[in-house]
Amino acid sequence: MRTIHPTRPPALRIILALIAALTVNMVIALVAGSLDEGPATVGLDPTEYLPATVVGFLVGSLGLSLLARFAPRAPRVVVPVVLVLSWIPDLLLLNDGATAVNVTGLMIMHLVVGGAVVGAFARTIPDVAR
Repeated sequence: MRTIHPTRPPALRIILALIAALTVNMVIALVAGSLDEGPATVGLDPTEYLPATVVGFLVGSLGLSLLARFAPRAPRVVVPVVLVLSWIPDLLLLNDGATAVNVTGLMIMHLVVGGAVVGAFARTIPDVAR
């Protein structure tokens, strides 16, 4: 049985994970924007996805740390469920005229943010990375 370490990850690991998420999301936005043939992209402008990445990372970090503290086994189930639920608004954009490339880019961006949060906490909460 693995034990949960009640310590937080070092601040440097959190900062590096956030910078990695911002960088990867920037590349995804550039690629999706260049492949998208739609008249306007939704969520792929830096003024939209950069703040959303930061907020998503911070909310995810807070949620994961609270889960690990009060329900140590829950992150293994909750993290994937929250990720899938975060894709619902992206999929609903298809009804508003967004292209499949645009929506796929946004869904991958959510995956990147979730992976960055899990990566930042992987050594602190070993069961979440399995």
